[in-house]
Amino acid sequence: MKATLYTIIALIAFAANSLFCRMALAEGYIDPWNFTVIRLLSGAVCLGIIIAVYTYTLKRKGTFDSAILKDKGSWRSSITLLIYALCFSIAYMELDTGTGALILFSAVQLTMIGWGVYKKEPLSALQWSALIVAVAGFIYLMLPSAAVPSLFGAALMAISGVAWGIYSIRGKSCISPLRATGFNFIRSLVAIPILLLVGMSDLKNISIEGILLACASGAIASGLGYSIWYMAMPLLKSTQAAVVQLCVPVLAAIAGVLFLSEQLTIQFIVASAVILGAVLVFILNKKGLKKLS
Repeated sequence: MKATLYTIIALIAFAANSLFCRMALAEGYIDPWNFTVIRLLSGAVCLGIIIAVYTYTLKRKGTFDSAILKDKGSWRSSITLLIYALCFSIAYMELDTGTGALILFSAVQLTMIGWGVYKKEPLSALQWSALIVAVAGFIYLMLPSAAVPSLFGAALMAISGVAWGIYSIRGKSCISPLRATGFNFIRSLVAIPILLLVGMSDLKNISIEGILLACASGAIASGLGYSIWYMAMPLLKSTQAAVVQLCVPVLAAIAGVLFLSEQLTIQFIVASAVILGAVLVFILNKKGLKKLS
């Protein structure tokens, strides 16, 4: 049941990230450059503290595996993390929520499923059918609210989706998800001076709400959420990990109804049932998939 629990928690964190980002940028509480700076910095600080406490506790108990110390993430993962976070924030200044989510998760699906097929993770006929139904439900949910996107915004969101897909795939090889995520965040801080320089003119417009939302996005939804996602990735195939992420827009929409008073429509209920049902069929079909236990 570990994979199931880790995946559910991670998906909730991803949805929360979308909610925090949407609230901060759409309401004009903060600009995307400084939002990304605070997000990365708060994530690095939070994870740094947790790593220190975790390492100290294991050493005192005498159960510490020396191999864990060698897992310090990688520059490649840090770069993909930075590209994802920055492009995601900037793109949402150009796109509405429906269009952005559609482009982002389409890019994630193509990246992760493509990699899975390349690595010879074949899908059964039922899995292909479930995938098609899930994507159809996702499009049905998002397209009515989607506007014609700007080429610049669409390109940035597609790059963000590809970067997140690569970051997720690279998580399959880490030994300590917590340390790998923490060091990836810490490495990404080298870009902060550049981001601050670009966003300097917007510093006077940052509100307390923007800072708090960026901190929540970085420390909770990103730092802790990505660590848990990295714990789930070794237990999942790339294709499986790609499909379950289709649940994120549904969870984000539910959060929008609860916290932003967005309207709940029959169309949303039908699309959610289709997407979640198809994802469940995909996961429970064990031909070509690892068990979720």
